[in-house]
Amino acid sequence: MSDQIFIYVALGLYFAAMLLIGYLAYRRTTDHEDYMLGGRNLPPWVAALSAGASDMSGWLVMGLPGAIYLSGLIEAWIAVGLTIGAYLNWLLVAPRLRAYTEVSRNSITVPSFFENRLRDTSRMLRVLAGLVILVFFTLYISSGMVAGGKFFESSFNGDYLTGMLLVGGITLLYTLFGGFLGASLTDVVQGLMMVVALIIVPIFAVIAIGDLGETGRLISENAGPAHLSFLGGTAVTGGTILAIISALAWGLGYFGQPHIIVRFMALRSPQEAKSARRIGISWMVISMFGAIISGLVGIAYIAAQGIDLGDPETVVLIMSTTLLHPFVAGLILAAVLAAIMSTISSQLIVSSSALVEDLYRVFRRTPPSQKRLVLMGRLAVLVVAVIAIVLAITPNDTILGLVSFAWAGFGAAFGPIILLSLFWRKLTNWGALAGMFVGAVTVFIWKALNTGLYELLPAFVLATITAVVVSLVTYRHNEEIQQEFTDTGTMLTLPRPHAVGDTP
Repeated sequence: MSDQIFIYVALGLYFAAMLLIGYLAYRRTTDHEDYMLGGRNLPPWVAALSAGASDMSGWLVMGLPGAIYLSGLIEAWIAVGLTIGAYLNWLLVAPRLRAYTEVSRNSITVPSFFENRLRDTSRMLRVLAGLVILVFFTLYISSGMVAGGKFFESSFNGDYLTGMLLVGGITLLYTLFGGFLGASLTDVVQGLMMVVALIIVPIFAVIAIGDLGETGRLISENAGPAHLSFLGGTAVTGGTILAIISALAWGLGYFGQPHIIVRFMALRSPQEAKSARRIGISWMVISMFGAIISGLVGIAYIAAQGIDLGDPETVVLIMSTTLLHPFVAGLILAAVLAAIMSTISSQLIVSSSALVEDLYRVFRRTPPSQKRLVLMGRLAVLVVAVIAIVLAITPNDTILGLVSFAWAGFGAAFGPIILLSLFWRKLTNWGALAGMFVGAVTVFIWKALNTGLYELLPAFVLATITAVVVSLVTYRHNEEIQQEFTDTGTMLTLPRPHAVGDTP
């Protein structure tokens, strides 16, 4: 059997497993809440691993190692910022959002939570939030499609368009039918595959080079000592400080990522956020460390083998195919696909919810049936996927570039409003609306200015200030809102209702 056949068999098994999970989830999806939120019945380990896998995408196994390979450890500050942000997100947002979304009229999407929490009768807040989700997620999903195309180009010398369509098509199928539960369960498998891949590849690369000493020597010779410095060299300049601040600012984005915080809303109870946090952050630290080491070791391995790499974002792919048995390499390549597909599927579900729950239902006068809502949800998944595929046909940015812009958009538009909704009684619908608008627009403007400072930071700050100022001006006491705020705090003190070992 040729090497290529082994790889294709491994990939075929992976694709079949994802479709099977999607089918099993389809059998358990009976109504709209099941399709969008899994019936609020995710155990902590499923929520943790699915949040991590849907978060990281192709950025973890392609974008981050590529950035480390190209620029060195100064790019690792992104990983530090993200880890801190993810920890605070699980600690502060997860339990309270799970409780508040149930208390506030059983909200099953982020925009519907904003509307219910703030009693926005104008519907403008929900519509704007839905539009923000559609705009930035279409770009985000497109970055995943681009990663899929690049994957097939570098791994099989194949056609970019064919690979992009295959990855997009398979992901679309299991998401279309499996819904939120299908996306979450496939994320668990994909998350485990990603972390194993990022441990195995650098270890085998060091063994192939000889030892750690030889690996370090080759890195220094071929990249320079600045690559091994978290400050990018000996002289610390204003540009270096700006780059570090920008990298750390990525952590702010966590508070506003709908495809991540929707996992918090789907937990079985607020009390299970604690164990989910431990599992999720452990997975994240190991995965991030593996990605950083893969980028550094890749410098030495590529130099030792005399390989013409071309695109730095393919360094993990190249090491996998040259180091490992073809079948194992196929499984590693499947893990890279897993990183890409897990994020696409989660984002498709949230985009579908924005179209159906936050736009279609808002403008429809008569309440639709559950069957019709599920059908519309699947149709929305299809529409968003097709648009993202069209945008990905001719990519004009790196994977990291596409992801960073979408990440900033969500972080600035939703992050401040999520935090203020959960922890400040005086937030108003007009304050939230103004803050969301300022955050989203600032991301576009700051990106165009090209100042060198990541657009998320100024946009997040301006959105927060705007939301607070407008809320103080427009605040009117509402007893229902105050009571829900109090009831949420009470719900957090209740004992956990589910036993360990329950299944989703």
